[in-house]
Amino acid sequence: MNNMINNPNYSSAPATCYGEILWDVLPDGPQPGGAPLNVAYHLNKLGMGSSLISRIGKDENGQKLIKLMENWGIDTGLLQVDEQYETSQVLAKMNNGNEVSYEIVFPVAWDFIDQSQQLIKHIKPSTYFIFGSLASRNETSRNTLYNLLDNDAIKVFDINLRAPFINQAQLGHLLSKADIVKFNEAELGIVQIMFGGSLKGEADQVRFIQDRFKVPEVIVTKGEFGASYYNLDKTYNVWGNEVKVKDTIGSGDSFLAAFIAAHNRQDQPLQILKKAIAMGAFIATKKGGCPEYNFDEYQAFYNELFTAKSSSNSTHTAA
Repeated sequence: MNNMINNPNYSSAPATCYGEILWDVLPDGPQPGGAPLNVAYHLNKLGMGSSLISRIGKDENGQKLIKLMENWGIDTGLLQVDEQYETSQVLAKMNNGNEVSYEIVFPVAWDFIDQSQQLIKHIKPSTYFIFGSLASRNETSRNTLYNLLDNDAIKVFDINLRAPFINQAQLGHLLSKADIVKFNEAELGIVQIMFGGSLKGEADQVRFIQDRFKVPEVIVTKGEFGASYYNLDKTYNVWGNEVKVKDTIGSGDSFLAAFIAAHNRQDQPLQILKKAIAMGAFIATKKGGCPEYNFDEYQAFYNELFTAKSSSNSTHTAA
């Protein structure tokens, strides 16, 4: 038997995240995670209400995640409970001090997200619908995601290539539905080759993806080297700065959350990119994907990162 958590008063949040919710099992203890949960967490921190469509097991690990989400103010009204499959756990290993590799257990509860009219009605044209490629690894959750993509919301696709769960046909379908796509440099190169590209330069690779899949907006993250934002025929680049990294877990997810929050406010493109880069760097200085912090801390970090001296570290070009 499959159940929704009993929360009939859930709000119509301006951002809905879809996909995996889990525990990252680290050498020094478990941390809540999954890209959709991380993005929802940081959106809430930035004052943009969020909900999460996912599925947990009927177990202690699932109950702990519910309590955390409720404490964080994340809407749990669309979270499903599975009677058969357990709440997801991912075995995370730290490499070279800061980088993380993952062993993702399959199958788990979030592989079986059910379709329902409640989910479909929740996705409205004025909202952001955020999803990743990993959520399509199993047929049940994949079919639900495909149905939810047939709407007029702003669809944000966060490429998240995790071997062996990489499928060209599924990636192509998700790219064709997206309004905004986020890659890191490695993912951009891999994906454009998967679809027949043989281009070397980043800008050419991005244009190939935009032309092939009709994607209006593409983001490319580059760690300490900043990020680029391709919006139709315009390109925006902002360089990053070195920070003292504790770990990189959830850094890209926090970047995306800050990007969406600023995009929703219709900030200027370079400002959107700066806010996203600052958030990604800020979270990298902390432990885990959902560390405790307040907005003033992030604002102070942003001000330090982008002072008047460093304001020249950005460019804007038009094709």
